[in-house]
Parts: sequence; structure tokens; C-alpha cells
Amino acid sequence: MKILVLNGPNLNLLGKRDESHYGELTLEKLEALLKENFPEEDFTFKQSNLEGELINWIQEAGGVYDGLIINPGGYAHTSVAIKDALELLKIPKIEVHLSHLAKREDYRQKLITSQGCDGYISGFKEFSYLTAVYLLRAKNKN
Repeated sequence: MKILVLNGPNLNLLGKRDESHYGELTLEKLEALLKENFPEEDFTFKQSNLEGELINWIQEAGGVYDGLIINPGGYAHTSVAIKDALELLKIPKIEVHLSHLAKREDYRQKLITSQGCDGYISGFKEFSYLTAVYLLRAKNKN
């Protein structure tokens, strides 16, 4: 299965951010963890701090990938444009968050982008991504 993994703003700073929310892994170590746990899957990893770049990658994913894992970072709470792009993409999509959003600030309680996905996972740090792969596999069997 070909899986696109998109990471949004500030996720390039993993390993420097609050470990209690984001864990200890860098984005590179997170990528290695996914490849190690799922060697049979074909992953493409991308990160951008730019909303438009994330939208372009989402729009280009159809017909190329079998599934999408997206951590839109702070755009999860603000980007109608990313939500709209996700809604138009006709492959299984799972939104992930490293931190436990229900235990965070009030403004993090509203998820806009997850409305364009099949579901979301929050609060399990790197295990959020690992679980998303299992869910994409199950969705692709149906």
C-alpha cells in the first residue's frame, strides 16, 4: 500500500518542543519508526509550514496513493481550505495528533480539518501514527 504522510507547521521542530505534549521523537525518527514497523508499506513523507503546499500535496494524492495520514498541526483548528481539499480526496484519510487535544487549550478543541477525514487519533504521541497505518489497512480491505 502506498501511504502519503503529511506533517504541517512546526512539526519539523519535533524533538525541541514540549515533550509532555509531543514526545521525544524527531520527525526523522518518527519516519524511521513507521518504516521499521511497516516495512511492506510504501511511505512518502512530507512536511511544510505552508498551508498552500499542504493543499497542493493533498490535491495531487488522488490516484497516486492508497491512503493519507495527515498531522495538520495548528491548521487543524483554522484551515477550511485544507478541510475542503481533504473532502475532495477520495482515498482513506486519517488525521493524527501527537498531543492529547482534549487536555489542551480551548482553541484546540475545534477540529476543522478532521471533518474532511475518515477519523482522527489524538494523544498517543508516535503511536497515533502507528495506529493510523492499521486503520488505513483496514479501510483498504473494505
